[in-house]
Amino acid sequence: MIKDFEPRLYQETIFHTATKKNTLVVLPTGMGKTNIFLMLSAFRLHSYPNSKILLIGPTKPLIDQYYQVFLGHFEIDPDKMAIFTGMVKPEERQRLWQKSTIIFSTPQGLENDIISNRINLKEVSLLGIDEAHRAVGNYSYVWVAKQYEKNANFPRIIAMTASPGSDIEKIQEVCNNLFIEEIESRTQEDPDVRPYVQEIKIDWVKVKLPLPFVEIQEHFKSFIYNRTRKLKDWGILRVKDLNYVSRKDLLGIQADIRGRIASGEKDFVMWNAISVLAEIMKIAHASELLESQGIVSLQKYLEKISDEGRKSSSKAVKNVIADADFRNARYKTEKLFEQGLQHPKLVELQKRIDDEIKKDANVKVIVFNQYRENALDIKNTINKIDGVRAEIFVGQQKKGETGLTQKAQKEMLDKFRENEFNVIVATSIGEEGLDIPKVDLVIFFEPVPSAIRSIQRRGRTGRSDKGRVIILMTEKTKDETYRWAEHHQEKRMYRNLSSLKGKLKLSIKPKEVPLENFSSKEEKFKIFVDHRERGNPIIKELLEIGADVRLEKLENADYLLSSRVGVEFKTKQDFINSIIDGRLLIQLKNMRENFSRPILMLEGDEDIYSIRNVHPNAIRGMIATAIVSYGIPILQTKNAAESAAMLYTIAKREQEEGFREINLHQEKPSEKLKHQQEYVVAALPNVGPGLSRELLKKFGSVKNVVNASEKDLEGVPKIGKVIAKKIKEVVDSSYEGKN
Repeated sequence: MIKDFEPRLYQETIFHTATKKNTLVVLPTGMGKTNIFLMLSAFRLHSYPNSKILLIGPTKPLIDQYYQVFLGHFEIDPDKMAIFTGMVKPEERQRLWQKSTIIFSTPQGLENDIISNRINLKEVSLLGIDEAHRAVGNYSYVWVAKQYEKNANFPRIIAMTASPGSDIEKIQEVCNNLFIEEIESRTQEDPDVRPYVQEIKIDWVKVKLPLPFVEIQEHFKSFIYNRTRKLKDWGILRVKDLNYVSRKDLLGIQADIRGRIASGEKDFVMWNAISVLAEIMKIAHASELLESQGIVSLQKYLEKISDEGRKSSSKAVKNVIADADFRNARYKTEKLFEQGLQHPKLVELQKRIDDEIKKDANVKVIVFNQYRENALDIKNTINKIDGVRAEIFVGQQKKGETGLTQKAQKEMLDKFRENEFNVIVATSIGEEGLDIPKVDLVIFFEPVPSAIRSIQRRGRTGRSDKGRVIILMTEKTKDETYRWAEHHQEKRMYRNLSSLKGKLKLSIKPKEVPLENFSSKEEKFKIFVDHRERGNPIIKELLEIGADVRLEKLENADYLLSSRVGVEFKTKQDFINSIIDGRLLIQLKNMRENFSRPILMLEGDEDIYSIRNVHPNAIRGMIATAIVSYGIPILQTKNAAESAAMLYTIAKREQEEGFREINLHQEKPSEKLKHQQEYVVAALPNVGPGLSRELLKKFGSVKNVVNASEKDLEGVPKIGKVIAKKIKEVVDSSYEGKN
């Protein structure tokens, strides 16, 4: 099945492990993780000829690369391979899945396909996961892997990354989430890898902060010191030296205070501490921009804060712009901006790139920069150098920022390969896995405090020839802190990988195929979910419970649990927002008109009265309106798991009692006589739309249904003694409301 490819020794060794166990492959960038997946795909298809191969990667450019490798090295009809992204319509993805053997997909759209039963993971004999370090928290990889391991007939997982993280807890979490049984890790120093590794020379270039920058820095330090002093006086911050309070310390305090407030502990100090911490965070970010980025980025950020202060009601922002240190820092920043004073790193960058172009007009360079705004300034600045043709490479567009679609990203990389320009200025989007051949020089505009990101940045060079890396660093600033943080993280990562190898305690139970003769298939209860809720983690929890989830366009509810129960779901934050913008009253009215048993579900463990600056009486009034005026009960849940469990319990109870058939449109009865008759009979106890038709078919008219005896009613399928008795009780009993 494989052509024009000769595996290296370490690739064969890793492949051998991956044929037997779910494997995490950790290899330096450019060392051929894709080819290991290629070999394993051929092996699994040979073992299971009618199965499918699925690879998931975080972005379209990455999965496009895998597709191209398979086109070149795998003997298969191209029509048997497919790419799934959000750009491909769901119906087309379903068609492609049925006809394809090898599928390359981004994970988010795949989630929806699994939920909607458009694809069947049972058929997949190999799941490949690229950039596997993302498999933490609620990222889509985690849920897809869980569904695969649960449903596939012959599951095998291979996860690939250049760097899974430095903390042993993070590596263990990735392994647990992806059902990893073995780790295969190599560094550039391993004897079986060393012959294939190109030397990468790393040059640390230090610069000093100019005096005008230092003056602004002193204002930021003064601002932060005054506020950390307040926190210490209030007993919130417990440190010896207020000049060395880390961001980690502040985030920890912030989380602690929010937790205490949520549990009901509220006083002057708590509320003011939250505001003061927000002020510190804003100015700490400004200080970092000054130290590591430059005046252009800082000017735009301070201008943004000032605009927010004029328009926003936020106490923290208003306190920031009223502060003398902030005003002085902003004034001095504006002066430097007008003078066009550049950060010394930007000056050094221009010099280095100019030297490279003069030595070799065909040189290819990637400049990595943390922030989009500064990346744009870098691009514009270096394009003034003779011979430089630079383009910016960023992620998809965010509000108020520049951005590229995934299609545009791919087109840009193709142009870079074809020498249409010679310098890429990239943010973090350029770090992950992209195959950019023959990059001569990679420049870090700043050190990054992450082993994962640093390894990925360096991996863009030294693939087919010797590579070079230049890292710009401002002395006596956060740059130095980040340099050593990354250094120690990387050392720790390889130590932890080595210690975990062969010690993973994952227990994967063998698949048990139920025998139809000895076990009956458990009944699943349908829950219809509005398609706009597809990103809600409740859906995944419902599937875990065993619900039959159907994504549909619903007009008057988020969840339909039976023919009479519709549920409007809101987080507590959204509940408050919907009171403010007036949506809630309209939604309550629609629910009351369309469901005989409407429910409002509120999720979250926050104090509902402290989410926004809304008077408590307004909130109480809306709750009273829902319960008393509209007769809509309010269910409160803490999280997605609890919400899903409650929804499933109600659906199970309703559908077991006969309210199984669900009318998705929940419209008032049509003008057609047939539909009006069905509507009348459906209103009888425990009948609903499905049984109403059965009753009318049996007895021929509404009158005959009403006049039928209890024994005659029992003769209708699904109408037992209990339902028949309830129907006759309603029909024959005297009306107690008469005068």
